[in-house]
Amino acid sequence: MDAILDGSLSLPTVILLISALGLALAFEFVNGFHDTANAVATVIYTHTLKPTVAVVWSGCWNFLGVLTSTGAVAFGIVALLPVELIVNVGSGAGFAMVFALLVSAIVWNLGTWYLGLPASSSHTLIGSIMGVGLMNSWLSSERAFGEGVNWGKAQEVGMALLLSPLVGFVCAALLLILARALIKNPELYAEPPKDKAPPLWIRGILVLTCTGVSFAHGSNDGQKGMGLLMLILIGIVPAGFALNLDTDAQVLAQISGSARVASASFAGMAKGAPTPDAAGAEAALSQFLRSGKTEPATYAALAVKDAAIADKVTGIKAMSEVPVEARRLLRTDIYLVSESITKLSKQADGLPAADKKPLLELRDQLKGTTSFIPTWVKVIVALALGLGTMIGWKRIVVTVGEKIGKAHLTYAQGASAELVAMATIGAADIFGLPVSTTHVLSSGVAGAMAANHSGLQKETLRNLLLAWVLTLPVCVFLGAMLFAGGLMLVTRVFGLG
Repeated sequence: MDAILDGSLSLPTVILLISALGLALAFEFVNGFHDTANAVATVIYTHTLKPTVAVVWSGCWNFLGVLTSTGAVAFGIVALLPVELIVNVGSGAGFAMVFALLVSAIVWNLGTWYLGLPASSSHTLIGSIMGVGLMNSWLSSERAFGEGVNWGKAQEVGMALLLSPLVGFVCAALLLILARALIKNPELYAEPPKDKAPPLWIRGILVLTCTGVSFAHGSNDGQKGMGLLMLILIGIVPAGFALNLDTDAQVLAQISGSARVASASFAGMAKGAPTPDAAGAEAALSQFLRSGKTEPATYAALAVKDAAIADKVTGIKAMSEVPVEARRLLRTDIYLVSESITKLSKQADGLPAADKKPLLELRDQLKGTTSFIPTWVKVIVALALGLGTMIGWKRIVVTVGEKIGKAHLTYAQGASAELVAMATIGAADIFGLPVSTTHVLSSGVAGAMAANHSGLQKETLRNLLLAWVLTLPVCVFLGAMLFAGGLMLVTRVFGLG
């Protein structure tokens, strides 16, 4: 934040920066009482923990989950955004994008929370991202409609969101059936006595599963806010956040050598295509990332950008030696090269077999210099998510605990749903995929109810399904409209182009 303190940022930019950071934290705060409430529903309705103790306990484990997260989900979310807006996030269009994403997600989350509907914050954010991408392409005279959306990544994330509730329902049902076959204790499958805590061993299991879901939720959902916060900081204060200034000399030497080898390899793949200048190479790679259409010019552009990266890091011992004014440009080159290699590696004939392994190693080295999250960013996101968990939890908890099944939630049903949710979210975190805690856990409760022949409340299931179906189109629309309005605001009022 030195740029703010030394006055190098204009007042309008500082206002936008503070507003954007505040909205990003507000999104995580709402996410806390909207999504994490699911984690405490089972321990509250089985009388395992008092509500106040449960939400404080869950909030603390959300906090720890965020702090120990890998960051893979954070940058997976960022990869969904239009490439030209990522590259130029400090522009007026970049600001409009950030505001549109956050405001549309907060509005939908608050609306569904008010109605007591467990909707997905992941689903909400991804719909908003798609809306921004579609409107961005609509407003551009240079691109076809829909070209600004990373459809491949959207499909990958969409499949994770689509399958996670099915996994929750089926696996929780199977786990309960297995428990009934192996564990004959009738207390597990009966309605808990009113206002009486379960036996100590059952209580321990339920507290453990609540803890696991809270931790897993923090490690997955908390990363969405971290990704957006980093996007804001990179665009506005690139001197401190465009590159990982802690990258050591050994890694820089590896990048220098690997990038030069890659430049020669890509030049051979270009098959005599003209060598573009720096601006032409950026335009060619941006077009490739939008369309996915590989041409000789794509490889020629990669050869130019790899050589540029090698030139900029050769001979330096730390990233901090890169001139301040050159850091944003170097990050752009690294982003374009690493994302292009990733995209080419997924195409059948994108990369020759002999070159694929070293190029993927270069990609990983490059990503390490840009895909980083400072500890203080993790801490403030963790605080926002944890505090949100402790406030406003009751509406969602009542739906999960009372309105999904016709009978009271049993100990075994609660444990089955939470074990499945904990495992599913933890696996998604490892693979860098955002999934919905809400969908996994509420569908897990429904699966456990069905397996126990407890009956399901059709009205609640209909409302949940309606919220699930409407979330994407509504947020696409909100994201698109807010992006168009925000673009007009930041260009006319704040004078940002």
